[in-house]
Parts: sequence; structure tokens; C-alpha cells
Amino acid sequence: MSERTEFLQWFDGEWRPAEVALHNGDAEPRRALWSTKDPVTVFGAWKTATTSADADALFGLLADDFSDGTSSDVELVSADAIGDLAYTIGYEHTTASWKGESRTYTLRVTQLYRKENGVWKVFHRHGDALS
Repeated sequence: MSERTEFLQWFDGEWRPAEVALHNGDAEPRRALWSTKDPVTVFGAWKTATTSADADALFGLLADDFSDGTSSDVELVSADAIGDLAYTIGYEHTTASWKGESRTYTLRVTQLYRKENGVWKVFHRHGDALS
């Protein structure tokens, strides 16, 4: 199995369910997939974090405001893994409640991943709203 195929299996089996959980108000699965070893950065559609601790706090704030995720789909444009580094580039299509108000939106997202102790961890995310 290629490194890319192995990474994409992890992405589908671990990362996607964690995002669904976040949009239903549970940050713990996302937190488990993120590096706690700086540098860690989130250039988010709504907020930014520049350390692991800031990212962890941001995920809690997001989970507090999200609920009732009814649709979550990722449209990958490009992805690869080489050694201990990987990336994904794509569109995230989501329908969920944000602070009690139903919203449907699409984000353009680039994420970077590194293996830590043999396990994939996200260490950078850049997402912005698709106009």
C-alpha cells in the first residue's frame, strides 16, 4: 500500500468523523488528532491560533457554538503523504447550527500533517469561507 493510500485511509477513518463530532458540539475527537507539539497554527475562517494551547482552546470554543450537524462532506482537490509529512487541500461543505442558527457553508481548507510517534497529527489548518 502506498504512503498516500495509507494516509487517505487514516483521513477517512479518523479525521472525517472527528469533524462531524465537532459540528455536533464535541471537540474531543478533533483534539485527539491535533499535535500538542508546537509549532501548531490555525488560520481559521472565524478565529486564529498560533500555539497548540491556543488551538486547543479554539476547538473548545467552536464545539460550544456548534450543534446539530446534519451534513458534512469533504471534497479533496489534492492530497499526498511522503514520509512523515502529508497535506490535504479541498472544500468542506457543512450544514450545522452555529449558536442555535442553522447554517450551510463551504470552506476552502489546506491542512498539514506530521507523524508523531507513528501517528498522524494535524499541525496546520488554513480555512476561509468560499464566497
